[in-house]
Amino acid sequence: MITIYERSNGQLMARQLAGDQPPAATAGEAGETAPGAEFLPATPEACANAIWLDLVNPTRDEERRIEGFIGVQVPTREEMAEIEVSSRLYFERGAHYMTANILYAVDSPEPQGTAMTFILADKHLITVRYAEPRAVRLFLNRANAGDTSCDTPLAIMVGLLEAIIDREADLIERLQLETEKIAQNIFDMKGGQKSRNARFDITLRQIGRVGEISARVRESLLSLGRVITYLTQVVGLRQDGEAIRQRLRTEEKDVQSLSDHVQYLTNRINFMLDATLGMATIEQNQIIKLFSVAAVMLMPPTLIASIYGMNFKHMPELAWEWGYPAALLLMVFSALAFYAYFRRRGWL
Repeated sequence: MITIYERSNGQLMARQLAGDQPPAATAGEAGETAPGAEFLPATPEACANAIWLDLVNPTRDEERRIEGFIGVQVPTREEMAEIEVSSRLYFERGAHYMTANILYAVDSPEPQGTAMTFILADKHLITVRYAEPRAVRLFLNRANAGDTSCDTPLAIMVGLLEAIIDREADLIERLQLETEKIAQNIFDMKGGQKSRNARFDITLRQIGRVGEISARVRESLLSLGRVITYLTQVVGLRQDGEAIRQRLRTEEKDVQSLSDHVQYLTNRINFMLDATLGMATIEQNQIIKLFSVAAVMLMPPTLIASIYGMNFKHMPELAWEWGYPAALLLMVFSALAFYAYFRRRGWL
């Protein structure tokens, strides 16, 4: 689907190129871009008047159409997945290409990551994506309410980056709350042995899930930081206004602070993982200790029973009338003596 945005009365008017089919719903935050957009004929004039062209799940024909109308090369999904910096940040055919890993469906239990490419030309901004992050809708709401500038392609891109960073900040705040809850459950865990073992298993799963999401956030912030650094250099070369530069500096500081916070969360998650594994090991050691104490307590009775089970001919106690009850009492006494010793040493 190709949605074009034109500047009209201080707002962004969304229109969809005729012939495009609505994209299939994607996981998380589907169907939130340009609701109720008007249709326009797919002509070079329609694209030439647009300030922002948004390509969502584009087909190869749609990519060729934009390439012919605007004169830029639209990267394929495979090219967007390249991890080399030179394949994500480069200049070609008069346009700057910037690809970042962003997270969407951040309000769901399992946020997902996707690549999003920004193509910044002199008169157009082209975005290529294969998901529906709510950050796009957040930016459109801000732009149409007059809360952010959208008069140039560069301003639109900066506004989109701000919205993406805000959404990832919301996710980090949620991870912070989940981490606090898990930590409280770890160190305030109560109940019997059976229920504690079950809760250890649940806690390890929760720690693993939070750790995986934190790793995705960290990867996304790293790519966003690279995009902002590259865009700052582009703004310096183009000698754009000081207001845009200030917004980019603010975004760079926000990304750095969020990265530091994610690093703090990562360290805390590792600490909670070590603590949980240590507590589980202590529980297992307690069980092994009980088995060891029981084995030692049974050793003297076993020795006594073995001695009097040899049945040698010349054993004085064999003919003793009270030999059997005496042997039983001796075995019980020896076991209780070891039990009392272990209790006194604090091993039980």
